[in-house]
Order: sequence, then C-alpha cells, then structure tokens
Amino acid sequence: MNTNAEVLDSRILLSQDEKGRLVYVDEHEQKHVDVVAVRAFPITDTMHGISILTKEGKELTWIDNIETVANPARSLLEEALDQKQFMPIISKVLSISRTAEPNEWEVETNRGPTRFPLRSEEDVLRLTGQRALIIDANGVRYLITDLTTLDTRSRRLLERYL
Repeated sequence: MNTNAEVLDSRILLSQDEKGRLVYVDEHEQKHVDVVAVRAFPITDTMHGISILTKEGKELTWIDNIETVANPARSLLEEALDQKQFMPIISKVLSISRTAEPNEWEVETNRGPTRFPLRSEEDVLRLTGQRALIIDANGVRYLITDLTTLDTRSRRLLERYL
C-alpha cells in the first residue's frame, strides 16, 4: 500500500469458479463469469489502466492503479494479467536465417530458447528508450527491455531492423 494512505479499492470483487474461470461481481451484485483482464499499456505502464471485460469485450470496470486493489482480488487479477500478457523477453539473438523476409529467428528468452518466423521487418518496432518489440508471424510479442545490454553479435543482427 502506498505511504500516502491510499484507500484500497473494495469494489473489485474477483474470484475463480470451479472451472478456473475468472468471475467478477459488479456494484449491482451481478455475477459475470469468464471475464478477461487487460492492460491498457501492457508494455509501458503495467500497474495502471486495467480493464475487466466480458468475453464479448464489453468493459465492466476500470482500475486506475492495480496497487489499490485489495487481496485476494489483486492476486487473482495479477495472475490473470500475467497469463494474458505472455511476452517473452529476449536476452540474446542467436541467428536470423536470412536477410529477406520471411525469415526465422533463433533467440534466447527469459522462458528459454525459441525459434519463430518473422513476416516483415515492419514487425520489429523500436520503442521509447532502448526497448524494442518484435511480433512474430503468429502474433506472439517478444520484448527487448534494453538494447544496450545485448551482446555485440545480437546488436549487429538487429541493426538492419532498428
């Protein structure tokens, strides 16, 4: 909890049902089963701007700051967000199959080594600071948190894309 005595958000009532689905109870005590939690800014600001949606995409509630949500709802919310925001972090680029797209990348990530196809150089995006986002041909997003911490070979392989 923040030192400025911020009040915990008691309106966020989350639970899991017997099938492991996320359940949200709104201010009218209506139960919404199989809701989805999403971050408005999944890369730049993971703690702020969280929405709880129906599976059809209708927003049920907005959470300005996840730190204001009381447990156990906060723990369930963080777990749901982590599952939804599968984004491996690249620590090393081992190889890129060829200079023309589509090509195959072999990388090391925080989830282990992997290979993925890249459709176009436009799927490699430089973000603010020294970060980059790579979106593979299947839509999986990979993050490089700091380009300056990559080894020389990785940076050389990435030069043409950034």
